[in-house]
Amino acid sequence: MAKVRTGGITTHVQRLPAAGGDPGAPLVVFVHGLLTDSLASYYLTVGPGFAAAGVDVLMYDLRGHGRSDRPATGYRLEEFVDDLANLLDALGETRPVHVVGNSFGGTVAAGLAAWHPARVATVTMIESEPPVATWLGHMADGLADAKARLAREEVIGWIEANHGSHTARLSRGASRILQATTLAEDVPLSRVVADDLSAITCPLLAIFGDESGLSAQVPDLEAKLVGCRTVVLPDQGHSVLIERPHETRELVLDWVREHSALAGAPR
Repeated sequence: MAKVRTGGITTHVQRLPAAGGDPGAPLVVFVHGLLTDSLASYYLTVGPGFAAAGVDVLMYDLRGHGRSDRPATGYRLEEFVDDLANLLDALGETRPVHVVGNSFGGTVAAGLAAWHPARVATVTMIESEPPVATWLGHMADGLADAKARLAREEVIGWIEANHGSHTARLSRGASRILQATTLAEDVPLSRVVADDLSAITCPLLAIFGDESGLSAQVPDLEAKLVGCRTVVLPDQGHSVLIERPHETRELVLDWVREHSALAGAPR
């Protein structure tokens, strides 16, 4: 565990070195989602498997989440992207990185690829949207609803009765973030890229569950991004990373192998 200054905040970081200590190993950066998530979602699922397969792994808590600082303001997408760029600078990382983002983390990954293209080898978006204008509308509606509803104890009680105490605890944590910060107001004011996605020039892998609704993006992504590959997992909702970790690991590891020196490495 480490704490690293990334501009105006301190970021909590976990690193898992590649098995065998290969100095030429690719670096995969895992970016988690908003409110109910943290780097633990990778640490407890796919992260160790990547390190065992010969990949350097970097995981970190987004601003406002986990053990990173929680400033009262400063939650536009570009500030999350700048945190990641600053983190790579602080760690002295000059390798183009493979950025894997879950949900909002995938939008951060796409933002880094658009605004800092030299830093990114590939992007993987897991149940994510690129940062275009329609994404702003989705986030504005969803965050406003969550901020209002999760502040009500009867809603938390319903979540506990129907989804269990763990989900209720995560929901209370999400409410604390929303009430203590301007995240719900800031994200809908974020910088975006043009709808044609021409700002994203690196190879992009997009993984969706067929039941979540986000898989409707597949034709658009494939039409607009030359280096795009999409995978839709059957009988799966939004929680791809947690519910299908083995499939996710294999899909992303194969992608990283294909686009790095690991391509010919043994499994």
